[in-house]
Amino acid sequence: MKLNKFFTFCTKSTEMRNLLIVFSVMLIVFSCTQPGTETTGSNMPVSQYFNYGDTGVQTAGVKLIPVTTPAGIFKVWTKRFGNNPKIKVLLLHGGPAAGHEYMECFESFFPNEGFEFYEYDQLGAPYSDQPKDSSLWTIPRFVDEVEQVRKAIGADSTNFYVLGNSWGGILGMEYALKYQGNLKGLIVANMVASAPEYGKYAEEVLSKTMDPKILNEIKSIEAKGDFGNPRYMELLMPNFYKQHICRLAEWPDAINRTFAHLGGMEVPSQIYTIMQGPSEFGISGRLANWDIKNRLKEIRIPTLMVGAKFDTMDPKAMEEQSKMVQKGRYLYCPNGSHMSMWDDQKVFMDGVIEFIHDVNDGKF
Repeated sequence: MKLNKFFTFCTKSTEMRNLLIVFSVMLIVFSCTQPGTETTGSNMPVSQYFNYGDTGVQTAGVKLIPVTTPAGIFKVWTKRFGNNPKIKVLLLHGGPAAGHEYMECFESFFPNEGFEFYEYDQLGAPYSDQPKDSSLWTIPRFVDEVEQVRKAIGADSTNFYVLGNSWGGILGMEYALKYQGNLKGLIVANMVASAPEYGKYAEEVLSKTMDPKILNEIKSIEAKGDFGNPRYMELLMPNFYKQHICRLAEWPDAINRTFAHLGGMEVPSQIYTIMQGPSEFGISGRLANWDIKNRLKEIRIPTLMVGAKFDTMDPKAMEEQSKMVQKGRYLYCPNGSHMSMWDDQKVFMDGVIEFIHDVNDGKF
């Protein structure tokens, strides 16, 4: 009753009414302007999430990490997002040498989950040093590079996740076979464990979905080794890339930048040809005989295999691989292709995020 009389007095008193209004406005302004009141999906204040402990000039998370190789010391480009000692995700791009740009889509999802993650250009890719010594482009040398990057970002078996797409999936599996003691989880997106099987799928399945006349013209160009012929890309883009690499009607800027850099820069394009080969129908370079299918049983850490209906990789083979590792899970993207993180984005991101949370929470 006394409280009611107090509010009645306040509303009848002009001065008190004005004082209450001012006080209310101050409370609203104060609450909205407090630093770090906005939170990420893990209830971590934004101010803490983006605090990288930098001293001196702030670099928005970008760091050039020195890596030691048989040909000398070079620097690789990384960009850090977030600050979470429990979850550190290293993104391994495809190519080889395609660069991190097409993986920028993770920026729209991982921060809200509170994940700490790293975009990363492997040695030879557009944002990193590009030595011309071709002896550097081998799987063991790249695996050793990833291990050096892991140490530089302070990741270990309690928090380190590797997510590799395409060639990055090869690198991720190879890294796990040598260094899984330093990993907490592995995600292999759109990459089978056998290059010969990849080539067989492209030849016996994917090529048969194309117009025979178009396929014959592509094969004719390849037989002549005329890969610089503009007609080659004119045929591949609508009949192969748009069907099996990314099925979005209009490709995002990040994907266009990736292809422009990969095809327009000398060293990255050379690395791609040396390792992958010039043809998109299988692997003909140094990776031609790569096959670790019979070693997948050695991988004992939680592993997610991601397959997609329209992928250049057989989705059934991806499912089979999830059963070959000791602790596997399979994620199928029914509308996706080789870049299913773009063309079947919700299914891909939901599945990957759920996997990371489950492993981190001990629910896998």
